[in-house]
Amino acid sequence: MGNATTQRPSRQRGRTKIIGTIVVLLIIAGMVGIGYYFKHRPAAQNGIGGPGGPGGPGAGAPPGGGPGGPGGGGRRGATTVGTTKAESTDIPVILEALGTVTPSASVTVRPQVSGVITEIRFREGQMVNKGDVLAVIDRRPFQMALAQAKAQQQRDEAELDNAKLTLERYKTLLAQDSIAEQDVDTQAATAKQLEGTVAADRAATGTAQLNLEYSEIRSPISGRAGLRVINAGNYIGAGDSSGIVVVTQISPTDVEFTVPQDRVGEIAAPVARGEALGITALDRTRSNTLASGVFSTLDNQVDTTTGTVKAKARFENKDGALFPSQFVNVRLTLRVIKGAVTLPVSAVRNGADGDFVWILKDDQTAAMRKVRRGQATNDKVQIVDGLQVGEVVITEGGDRLQEGGRVMLPADAVKPAGAAGPPNADGQKREHRRRKDGAAPGGDKPAAPGTP
Repeated sequence: MGNATTQRPSRQRGRTKIIGTIVVLLIIAGMVGIGYYFKHRPAAQNGIGGPGGPGGPGAGAPPGGGPGGPGGGGRRGATTVGTTKAESTDIPVILEALGTVTPSASVTVRPQVSGVITEIRFREGQMVNKGDVLAVIDRRPFQMALAQAKAQQQRDEAELDNAKLTLERYKTLLAQDSIAEQDVDTQAATAKQLEGTVAADRAATGTAQLNLEYSEIRSPISGRAGLRVINAGNYIGAGDSSGIVVVTQISPTDVEFTVPQDRVGEIAAPVARGEALGITALDRTRSNTLASGVFSTLDNQVDTTTGTVKAKARFENKDGALFPSQFVNVRLTLRVIKGAVTLPVSAVRNGADGDFVWILKDDQTAAMRKVRRGQATNDKVQIVDGLQVGEVVITEGGDRLQEGGRVMLPADAVKPAGAAGPPNADGQKREHRRRKDGAAPGGDKPAAPGTP
């Protein structure tokens, strides 16, 4: 009993292994059969209803006859590319730099006399002109001081006139030998002293008049008024450090930027000849032009820490597009190259041997050619050597090309699969002979009766 019970599970495990092995073999045989069927089935059954199948555009064609693939339209391994022609254009030589808008004048308006402010005559952000009254200090003390100075001047002038008359009388008496000569000399000295006193009085009167005028605080330049620092009713001292307001000149304004020391000669030469170099200020993204101006000057020394030279340009800025201390991108046009051979930037590639382009030859193949690039703009680059105007250059799809490889233009790539290109003379003659012999158009066998 014990042996029979032990043998039964062993037999069951053996049968299970045999059945599993048979199932695996059947699965493998089925997969091999399916693969053999799809590999060796008739070409007419491949892609039923599609290109190469019954009723498809490629019916009757040999397998693998799609465009761009082996045997497709006569273009084996053709790569679709985009092309352009080398052009002759004028290309500017531009120097780009980061600049800062620097006002040509910025003044903190400070009072020149002390007193209590009675009026504020400007608004924050207002455009003011040179000489406009911005604030008024209490004028009464200065008016009194002016009146006192004038009164003192009048009194001393009267004494001077009297001294001069007395001197004339002394001179007459001296001529008659009725007075001592010493008295005449004394009177002459008195008249001279009074003349000095009157001169001092006139200066004091002028000072009082000037202080009265200084009680009206005027703008020394034309520009935009900033934020108000003090209000009416406050006492302010002469030459107060904070002042009344800061006035900044907006138009014209300057932009300061730096130039690499290696390119200083390109700027200094035309400036020395008296040429006006145009410059453009752009916003942070370089997409919008803010203002156009003229290059002004270079600094007189190189910054040894950065190897650059400071430069300045002047902009009219009548619309106020340039704001003081604003960061801008500047483009300085140094010169213009006339009739340069140019290509799009995407057409020029770089390899182990330097720059090169792909040339589209007449037989629809690609050829690599070394070139030497020159100046460049945002979208075009100058070809100094290796290319002539009018040559066709590949701009797109160059990463998949090789020397002598066949290429296909986008217009050819959109043709339907199996569609024939423009018939040549031999193809037309063969088609004519087939139709004359009763063959179906485009086939090798005679058409069946009733076949359209």
